[in-house]
Order: sequence, then structure tokens, then C-alpha cells
Amino acid sequence: MKLGDVLQQVYEALESADLYYGHGTDNAWDEAVCLVLCAANLPIDSGQEVLAMPLDQTALTKIQEWTRRRIEERLPLPYLTGRAWFAGLEFNVVPGTLIPRSPIAELIEQQFAPWCVQPPEHVLDLCTGGGCIAAAIAYHLPESQVDGVDLDPAAVELARENVRKLRLESRVNIYLGDLFSPVEGKQYDLIVSNPPYVDAQDMENLPEEYRHEPVHALA
Repeated sequence: MKLGDVLQQVYEALESADLYYGHGTDNAWDEAVCLVLCAANLPIDSGQEVLAMPLDQTALTKIQEWTRRRIEERLPLPYLTGRAWFAGLEFNVVPGTLIPRSPIAELIEQQFAPWCVQPPEHVLDLCTGGGCIAAAIAYHLPESQVDGVDLDPAAVELARENVRKLRLESRVNIYLGDLFSPVEGKQYDLIVSNPPYVDAQDMENLPEEYRHEPVHALA
């Protein structure tokens, strides 16, 4: 089958299901595009020329399985693809860690202007999770040195993996610990954080997709 035909089928399946979109996309079509392109190992920004591309059985099987799990288990797509995008960068994602998303991305891409007159050189990212904020700051502010801190060992491991993926090891350090304890005595031009922010009542009302994410990272 051609990619375009499969894409239409996935879109129709997602559109007819009672799904919530909020982990990288906000509608069924974009979700279907991401799912199919990732399963086919194609760039996420592929053009319309790929629509006529025939898909092999490996890709078709993966698309079928991901679509089924997305609908039946309400599993967020990044946990299926293992990928998410933040501030224009691709990050690895694994179950048990928070999926990257934050309005801080826009501030990073604008180098925190107009809030910072000059781009900050020494930055601390508290509750760094998978390291997307810390790594994005280092990428978009090439003169910066960034420290990221998190108390979750799995998140710290993933953050270090993402830092290596973006080849930012020389400018980003990820520490395991609680808040300021691993960086005691260090001084920073800017401290950023996207800490747990959902209260117990709101947690109860969140769509099912969010229940796959670690509770300690949300509430």
C-alpha cells in the first residue's frame, strides 16, 4: 500500500476514536502524519512526495500496532514512537518519564528576550526531567553553560541520553538530586523550572492519556 492511502486510514481511525491530543499534536491529522512517518522511518518534515511511496510489511505492521494501542490503550503517541519535539529539536522519550511540552520553548527560541537584556551564560534547569529544557537552552544559546537537576534516576538517565544525542555534553551537565543540593554554591544568571503543577482534583479530571505519564512529574 502507498503511504498516502495508509495515512488516510490512520487518520480516519483516530478521528473516529474518542482520543485526546496534547502530547505534541492537537488534532487527528497531525497525529496520523507523525505516527505514519515515524513508523516508516521518514523525516517528520517530509513533503508530499512521500505520499506515493509504497510501504513494506514491517512499516505496515508497526503502523497497525501503534494505531491499535493509541486507540485501545489511549497511550500518548511519543511513548509509541519514542520521539518528541521541543523548541525545534527532537528528543528521545521513554515510558515513565514526562513527555516534553512547555511554553518555555518559545522563551528559549527567543533567547528569553525581552526578559533578559543579554542571553544568560550560566543557567540552571530545576526538575529537568528528560532534559529537553536544559538541552534546548544550550542549543539556542550557544554561549551558555547549563546545569539540569532532577531527583528521578530514570529521568536523569534519559536527560543525559538526550544531551549526548544533541552533542551538547561539553555545555550541559545533568545532576541527580533534589533541587539545589547537587549544585550547592554555584551561581546562575537564570534559573528555569517546569515542576509538577497539577493538584489532586485536576489529576482526577485529566484525560486518560495523561495517566500514562508519571504522577510524580505532574502532581
